[in-house]
Amino acid sequence: MWDFSFWNAYKGSYYSSLVVTLQLSILAILFATLLGVIIYWMKTSRFGIGPFRPLRWIAVVFIEVIRCVPMLLLLLLVYSGSKLLLGIDFTTFQAAVVAIVMNSSVYIAEIVRAGIEGVDKAQIEAARSLGLNKVQTMRFITMPQAIKNILPAIGNEFVSVIKGSSMASVLGVAEVLFTAKMVTGATFLPFTPLAVAAIFYFVLTFPLGRLMLFIERRCKQSDLRERTL
Repeated sequence: MWDFSFWNAYKGSYYSSLVVTLQLSILAILFATLLGVIIYWMKTSRFGIGPFRPLRWIAVVFIEVIRCVPMLLLLLLVYSGSKLLLGIDFTTFQAAVVAIVMNSSVYIAEIVRAGIEGVDKAQIEAARSLGLNKVQTMRFITMPQAIKNILPAIGNEFVSVIKGSSMASVLGVAEVLFTAKMVTGATFLPFTPLAVAAIFYFVLTFPLGRLMLFIERRCKQSDLRERTL
C-alpha cells in the first residue's frame, strides 16, 4: 500500500507540477480579485438610463450564472467554447486561469461587499457631516476598515483556489493532481501517488490557512483596541 519506490523517478515531475499549481493559483486569485472589485462596483453602480441600471443587471446576471454552473463544467465550457464563440484559441493553462477567475470573482465580489457594508454607518455619516465627500469618505474612512474584513476572507478564497486548481487536470494542465494520475497510470500504484499529491496540497494550504487565522485575530484585536480608545 505505502509503496514510494516511484518517488526518485518522478519527484522532478511533482516539483514541476507544484510550480504550475502555484502559477495557476496566484494568477487566478490576482485577476479574480480585480474582477471581483469591478463586479462589486458594477453591482452598486447608480449609472442608468431612467430606471434601468445596465451595469447592475450585468453584474447580477453574471454572479447568478457563475454560481449555478459547476466549476468542472465551467472549465470545459471555457476551453471548448472560447474558440467557437469568441474565436480565441486558449491553451489549457489559459482556459483554466480564465475559468477559475470567473468562478472565484463572484465570491470575491461578495467578500468586498460584506467588508464595505460591515463598516459602521455612523462613522460614514460622521465623515460626511465633517465635510468629506463620497470619494474621501471611501478612501479615508471606509476602505481602511473594510480591508481588515476583506483580507482574511480573500486569503481563505486563495486556499479554495489552490484546491480548486486540481480540476484543471481534466484539461491536461500539468498541475499536481494531473502528475499524480500520470504516475498512477505509469506505475500501476493506485494510492501512494495520490497520497503524495495530497501531501503537496496540504503543505500549500495548511500554512496559508493558519496565516489567515493569525491575521484575522490580529485584525479583531486591533478593532478592540480602537473601540476602547
